[in-house]
Amino acid sequence: MSDETVQQTIARQVTENPILLYMKGSPDQPMCGFSQRAAQALAGCGREFAYVDVLQDERIRQGIKDYGDWPTIPQLYIDGELVGGCDIIMEMFDSGELQQMVEAAGAGAGG
Repeated sequence: MSDETVQQTIARQVTENPILLYMKGSPDQPMCGFSQRAAQALAGCGREFAYVDVLQDERIRQGIKDYGDWPTIPQLYIDGELVGGCDIIMEMFDSGELQQMVEAAGAGAGG
């Protein structure tokens, strides 16, 4: 992570990716049920999304909890804003709200 602090790295990841899921494992090989459900809900919205496997870096795993002041993983960020964890993601998916947010993600730049 070069000269960046963990918080700077997370801020950059969140800013550079319109849809970013911090999870345990990957969408293809989730390492916990909550991460699996969150990734499946996002995939169900039909847009590509970035992810960070927090199991690959303990500093990110702890740092993301501090960054968003959210104690659990997974965490979903859309357009730089914390959406929430698995329960919130699933509620929003069921209501259709997640689909709308995902479709609008990244559209705010310049217009």
